[in-house]
Amino acid sequence: MDEMEIASVGQFQTLVRYNNPVLVVKHPDKKGGPLTEMEMKRPQTAGALLDTKKETEEILNSILPPRCWEEDGQLWQQSVSSTPATRQDVINLQEMLDTRLQQTQARETGICPVRRELYSQCFDEIIRQVTINCSERGLLLLRIRDEIAMSMEAYETLYCSSVAFGMRKALQAHEEKEMLRDRVKTLESDKEALEEIIADMKMKQEQAERRNAELRASEEKKFTEEITFLKKTNAQLKAQLEGITAPKK
Repeated sequence: MDEMEIASVGQFQTLVRYNNPVLVVKHPDKKGGPLTEMEMKRPQTAGALLDTKKETEEILNSILPPRCWEEDGQLWQQSVSSTPATRQDVINLQEMLDTRLQQTQARETGICPVRRELYSQCFDEIIRQVTINCSERGLLLLRIRDEIAMSMEAYETLYCSSVAFGMRKALQAHEEKEMLRDRVKTLESDKEALEEIIADMKMKQEQAERRNAELRASEEKKFTEEITFLKKTNAQLKAQLEGITAPKK
């Protein structure tokens, strides 16, 4: 694999440029971390150029740690490339970014984890290129990257909290709506029952009024007949009394 190409090894595929993967070999006689074949074959020479390159590689490894994976029972390691980038490399990076955005069908707007990941990889590659030329600028870009990532995490947390709050409110409103519907049904049933009671009471009232009217009419008729009878009797008694008291001729 050419180290100038975009890294794509096994399950890894990224826009960041990596060196060729090396097999990790543990030295049986030395203590410490695992050594690579490249480190074992590297001549132990001193020089300002090698020290500068080693310092740059250490900074790059601190910014973008090497990737390790196991394949067929063997442990492989791949570190970022310390080769400076050319203008053509930047153009290739832009073209590769556009290609990957199309291949993954990333959304152009809105929240899209795929688009965010690709731009994050592109930013890491730019940090790598800048760090090789000026480590201070690279470290400053690292701080900016971490601040952006922290802000994005805060926004994601806020968004998730807002979504959860909205869902709770929606469920609460739905429950309250169902409760109000049940309340309306209950009130409507009570209203119908009360209307039936009112209708029954009105019917009973009308019946009672008719009975009272009939009874009053009957009582008045009876009372009138009694008065007429009493007047008639009174007239007869008066006539008889006058006949008895009248002087005889």
